[in-house]
Amino acid sequence: MTTATAATETGPAGVPPASWLARALGFFSGTVGFVIKIVFLAVSNALAIWAVGLLLADGHWISGGLIAVATLLVDVVYLGPWHQTVPLKFLVPGTIFLIGFQIVPLLSNVNISFTNWSTGHNLTHQEAIAAIEENSLTPPPNGATYTSTPARKGSELVLLLVDETTGKAYAGSKEGLTPLAPADVTIQNGIVTAADGYTTVKGQELLTLDEEMGKLLIPTNGSATIRAEGLSQAVELQPTLRYVPANDTFVDIQTKTVYRDNGKGSYVSASGEALEPGWRTYIGLANFKKIATDPLVRDPFVRVFIWTFVYAGLSVFLTFALGLFLAIVLNKPDLRLQRLQRALLVIPFAIPAYLSVLVWGGLLNDDFGAINNLLGIHIPWLFDPTWAKVSCILVNLWLGFPYFFLVCTGALQAIPEELTEAARVDGATPRQVFRKITLPLLLVATAPLLIASFAFNFNNFNNIYLLTGGGPLQADQAVAGSTDILISYTYKLAFQAGKGSDYGLAAAVSIIIFFIIATISAVSFWRTKSLENLV
Repeated sequence: MTTATAATETGPAGVPPASWLARALGFFSGTVGFVIKIVFLAVSNALAIWAVGLLLADGHWISGGLIAVATLLVDVVYLGPWHQTVPLKFLVPGTIFLIGFQIVPLLSNVNISFTNWSTGHNLTHQEAIAAIEENSLTPPPNGATYTSTPARKGSELVLLLVDETTGKAYAGSKEGLTPLAPADVTIQNGIVTAADGYTTVKGQELLTLDEEMGKLLIPTNGSATIRAEGLSQAVELQPTLRYVPANDTFVDIQTKTVYRDNGKGSYVSASGEALEPGWRTYIGLANFKKIATDPLVRDPFVRVFIWTFVYAGLSVFLTFALGLFLAIVLNKPDLRLQRLQRALLVIPFAIPAYLSVLVWGGLLNDDFGAINNLLGIHIPWLFDPTWAKVSCILVNLWLGFPYFFLVCTGALQAIPEELTEAARVDGATPRQVFRKITLPLLLVATAPLLIASFAFNFNNFNNIYLLTGGGPLQADQAVAGSTDILISYTYKLAFQAGKGSDYGLAAAVSIIIFFIIATISAVSFWRTKSLENLV
């Protein structure tokens, strides 16, 4: 080998050659990196312009302005020549993701918790008024029904109608009904196919008439109007309620009952009857008050709250205990097939959790599950409230112990042998060595992980919902089941509560869950002094 070749391989003047990472960074820091940066900025600016345009068109001035300002600042940071902006180039991506995926959802959730957003209260105030007026329409006495054909007179949309009772033909417009002479119309199978002075709408144009036909109201007698029901039918309807904009009320036309805005997103009569639908509005702390005072919400919430603590606590204790036990048993250098045994114990952790839970759901099935068939017994694992809770904990034990087995194995190997050996020389029994030396040192390393595991199991939605669906159902509760934890109960409130969904109440519960987890974590870290030990 020549001296030149050796110098090339080892680098100039004995300096070791650059690593592949260094070479990659050097490659992307030049012209290639500049081009990539320009492409990414161009894409982000294009998306920002599109989003700002949509937001401003919908009247969301604040959101549009914030996105515009943020995009401009990002451009300044990455295109500016100032050295002071170099740290920001590394902070900006993480900050954007933090705001987009943490702060914005959190603020949105808080905002929803102060509203009555739920089934029946999904619309705006004006949309609710229009929907109530639409829902109040009923056929008048002796109201007529018609076959209809969309047509145009000039540019105006009209309906060519045939009374299904009398067979008479009419042209219906915003001005009313105009009788058509039999000689001026062609009727086939009870439908007008042609009329003098009118051009029937055909082909693709029919597909674009929905909005225009929805606005076409043909007046008849009094407050009754004829409205299109699809493309070939029309019916005469009259309202039973009249909206009074002056005082924002609805009045029943026949009974004169007045429905007023109750400040909670509904028009309600003096007797308490509410018109549907309502609208979204802010109701302050009403959702939180409901959790504390309404027995229909408070009682299941308390029951679910207690079971959530039991489930999370037992899951952490049992998975840690079993993982530690197996780690101690297999922490022997002279153990045969040690690596194989450790690998086998990690298998439950390697399989996707949602798949394992579904498999366990089949194994524990009351009728054809393999567990009952193998044991020759009949245990209602998933259909009895007590056994269902046992099933949830056992399945979580199966899924969770490999994690603590790995953690404890590493922690045990990090404990200096000199400490345990000195204790044995001083006459300590194996139990005393474990209690006084091994376990305390082990907890120093694993306490933060135990706290994190408790928080994870406190919100372990998948294991509960995929195994039992939160069931079996309680006799006195249609939402909260026997094995529901707070997060699955929140999900059911959001999508299955009452008349359908109650997003406001579910958001309030989720905020309570956040504060519970935050408090438990803060107190646990403070009590265990784990943060100081990790420094």
